[in-house]
Amino acid sequence: MRIAVFGGSFDPVHYGHLLLAETCREACALDLVLLMPNAIPPHKPDRQLTPVRQRLQMLQLAVADCAGLEVSSLEADRGGVSYTVETLEEVRSRYPDASIFFLMGADALRDLPGWREPTRICELARPLIVARPGGPDPDLSILHRLRGNSTPSDGEPTVLPMPRIDISSTELRERVRAGRSIRFRTPRSVEEYVRQHRLYRSESLEREGDHGDQNP
Repeated sequence: MRIAVFGGSFDPVHYGHLLLAETCREACALDLVLLMPNAIPPHKPDRQLTPVRQRLQMLQLAVADCAGLEVSSLEADRGGVSYTVETLEEVRSRYPDASIFFLMGADALRDLPGWREPTRICELARPLIVARPGGPDPDLSILHRLRGNSTPSDGEPTVLPMPRIDISSTELRERVRAGRSIRFRTPRSVEEYVRQHRLYRSESLEREGDHGDQNP
């Protein structure tokens, strides 16, 4: 099997996340993309996140009918700070005969040397680097320095150009907080979940009543 790990906060999941996962699945002939919400992101330890079980539920709604995309609760079940090296160790133990890939953006690649055991990360999984439209080219020399003279068993890193889609979780949270619509930015099932569970609402909207529920 060819399996990719796609980690993140997913707070909430949106069509940009799903397009990235599907683009990588198709371009690299992946059998499975594991979308894995962090319990506590190591680079955002103090940020107040939506509880991980709710982020898992939104992801499950989003990919319910998407063959080749699967939600993993591995980091949520482990709890605590979600370190990539620990996650990849566990994924490899669960799929010992699979080729393991790890999705990351150019910004994450730039920060990789500061992660826990970055060299081990490169040994455990083949990086799939997402090149965002209009952004700088990924600096692959970072990976070459981390790996030294070793040759990864799963091959060289792959750079994938992404279609342009300007959606972010931050934008969605801000729109909900302001009582604006998030329709066509996230699956309808996720939109309904956000509305029903009153996620991302501001205190002012809570005081005013349910006006924001019309177009979360």
